[in-house]
Parts: sequence; structure tokens; C-alpha cells
Amino acid sequence: MNKLISIFKIPELAQKIGITLLFLAVYRIGYHIPLPVVNQEKILEFTQNLGGLGQLVTFASMFSGSNVGQMTIFGLGIMPYISASIIFQLLASVYPPLEKLQKEGESGRKKINEYTRYATVFICLFQSWMYLRFLYSGNSEFILRDYNTAFYLISAVLTMTAGTVFLMWLGEQIDEYGIGNGISLIIMAGIVARLPEATKRFFVEDTGGSMAFRKGVLELGTEQGLETLLVLIALFIGVVVGVIAITKAQRRIPTQSARHVRGRRVYGGTRQFLPLRVNQSGVMPVIFASSLLMLPYFIFDAIANWGEHRWSWANHLRDDFTRQAFIYNISYIALIYFFCYFWTAITFNPKDMANNLRDYGSFIPGYRPGKRTAEYLERVMLRITYVGAAFLAVVAIIPTLVSSTMNVDPLVAQFYGGTGLLIVVSVALDLVQKINSHLVMRNYPGLTED
Repeated sequence: MNKLISIFKIPELAQKIGITLLFLAVYRIGYHIPLPVVNQEKILEFTQNLGGLGQLVTFASMFSGSNVGQMTIFGLGIMPYISASIIFQLLASVYPPLEKLQKEGESGRKKINEYTRYATVFICLFQSWMYLRFLYSGNSEFILRDYNTAFYLISAVLTMTAGTVFLMWLGEQIDEYGIGNGISLIIMAGIVARLPEATKRFFVEDTGGSMAFRKGVLELGTEQGLETLLVLIALFIGVVVGVIAITKAQRRIPTQSARHVRGRRVYGGTRQFLPLRVNQSGVMPVIFASSLLMLPYFIFDAIANWGEHRWSWANHLRDDFTRQAFIYNISYIALIYFFCYFWTAITFNPKDMANNLRDYGSFIPGYRPGKRTAEYLERVMLRITYVGAAFLAVVAIIPTLVSSTMNVDPLVAQFYGGTGLLIVVSVALDLVQKINSHLVMRNYPGLTED
């Protein structure tokens, strides 16, 4: 308790936390402001009747801070900005002009951020136009009467685009004036806000429009009884402990600096460690994999309903790519492994790291500086990435296994043992580390210190 009080003894830190909470509150207010042209009741009814596709879309929207059940001014969430950032990060590794900008330091980073903002606007315009065009074209019941015109369509597209741009601005303001990573905190706030609904679904059931306490929920031997609740609690604790362990886990590579003799004094020769994170890619592989696995459903659904024929094999494949199907889980695990290695290859450059060690007069004992050191670092990273990818895969499929074997609502299982919890814990750890840095800088004990 004293450590929490010490946070507010530092005026600068207290101000940063207050600004962060204020901006997150603004995000939550805008999250519930609907588009005036859309019939929200019909949209909610449509998304609830999507079945397996509804689970996929709801799962993907969790990562963007949006809500597919309501068309709001923040309906696109922050995902267009994340997509644009990923595109430019990938281009910076293969496109020489962007790579040159990236190496220019702060000025180059600002220029790339400017390009990212422009790309975000174009992505928002495209996504909002496609989404609203679908609502306007063949499903006029989704649009309120007297609003089914081109003028209101363009107005809604601009409104949703402005909403995402405003969220992007909020994230940047949190980065500059608040504490923590703004975009990550917005995603975390969207996930945490769904937690009460997930808890309510476990204890309460909808009986023809009225809510009633679920029978036998705290009894032994029932379908969703005390055993299920204990399993969910155990999963919650296990995932939290596992995420903390994997996030902080490092492979320490011993390094030694060369000795320099100047006069009668010897400099250098000290042994240090080069830390390599086990989970180098964070939660990005899970986000990529879940988003990409939505495509097969749409593709096979289009093939199944194409023309006058009804292709049974396409129907079977479409059903196989729902969230509780075996093929979906296998594809999910394979894509997580692929994106873990892909993202690590983009963000981790063993050649540059080996050159930096050589330039600073350090080396890894037993390996010559340069090419041999780079090969050793790459080999080590390949091994530890396998462990990090395995952990992400286990956490990602836990909700599906719990939902299918224990007949638990997918939303409930997702929050008490899945990717949502993984993101929340990872962002919370980063936030605690940044608060700790402020406390230690002013000679206060950190939140994680004894």
C-alpha cells in the first residue's frame, strides 16, 4: 500500500497517470457513441446469428478495441493504424529508402510515422467504405429510414475514419504526455471492459429476454458447476504466471570485453551478458494468425454459394475453419509458429548485433567476432523462439479446448485462459516497468521490489 501511495508523491508521475486515465475514459465514451445512420438493433441481431463467423469476428475485434455488435464512431478500432505500422516496419527491412530513413534516428522515425498516419487514413477509408457499402447495398434493414442515400453513406465513412484517426491521436498523446504505450493501453482497455460481460455470462443466462441466475453454477456434478469454475480460476492463475515468466525469460549470452593496456593500467576484460528474450515477437503472431484465419471462412463460404451450384466440400471446409474445429486449431498453431519466426527475423538482426559487439571491443568466448558470432546468435534465437512460439500456441488454443470440452461460452473461456489475458498481462507488465523506472529514478522503492 505504501508503494502505491509513493506513486502519487511524485507530481510528474501522478500527472502522467491522470492524463492516461483521462484519455482512456475519452476512448470508452466514444466506444459507445453509435453511428446515427445505422439500425443498431438489427446489427446486433445479425452479429449474434452469425454462428462460427460471429465468434471469429468478435475474437478479431478484441485486438482492435472495436465492437462488431454496434456500429460506433470507433467501429474500426485501432487496427488500421496497427496494420499501417506493420506494413511500414516490414517495408523498412526490404525497401532501401525506408531502411535509410530508419537509420537516420529521430528525424527518420518521425518521417516514417508521418507516412504511417497517411496510410492509416487510406486503410480506414477503404475498410469503412467496404463495410458500410455492404450494409447499404443488399441489407437496407440495417440502415434507418430516410438515411439510405449516398450523402449519408459518405458521411458515415468519414465519421468512422475520423474516429480511428482520433484514436491514433489519443495513443500518441498517451505516449507523449501519459505513461505506457498508448496503442497497447487502448487495446487493453477494450479487453478489460469486456471482462464483466464475460463473468456475467458464466453466472447468468438469458431466458427469453429476461436474465436469471444460472442453475447449478456453484454445485458439484452439474454442466457448468463448481468444477468448471475451479478449472477457469486455475487457468487464469496459470496463464498469468506463465505470461510473466515467458515475458521476463531471457537467454543470457556471456560476452567478454577485450583488454586494453595503457601505461601500467589494464582496462576492459570484464564479463557481461547479452540478454535475448525468449518471446521476442510478443503477442503479434497471435494477432496476425487470428486475423489471417478469417479469410478461409469467407473464401469457402463464397465458393459454397457461388452460382447455382452448392458445393458440399466447400461447406465442410468452411465449417472446419470455425473456432472450435480441429483444422482451425492446427492451422492456428502452425501460423503462430510461422509468424513467431517471421517477426523475429524482421526485428532481430544477428549480423548487426555481432558487428556492434565487435565495434565495442566485446566478443562471445569461443566464437570469433563477425560471421561466426552472427551464426551463433541466429542459432540460439531459433531455439528459444521455438519455446516462445510453443507457449503462445498453448495459450491461444486453451479457450477453444475449454469451450468445446466443458461447454463454456467462448467469451468466458477467452478471458480466463486465453489471448485476451495474455495481452492484458503483457501490457500491465510493461506499464509496471515504466512506473518502476520513475520511482527508482527518484530513490523510491519499485513496485516489484521487496
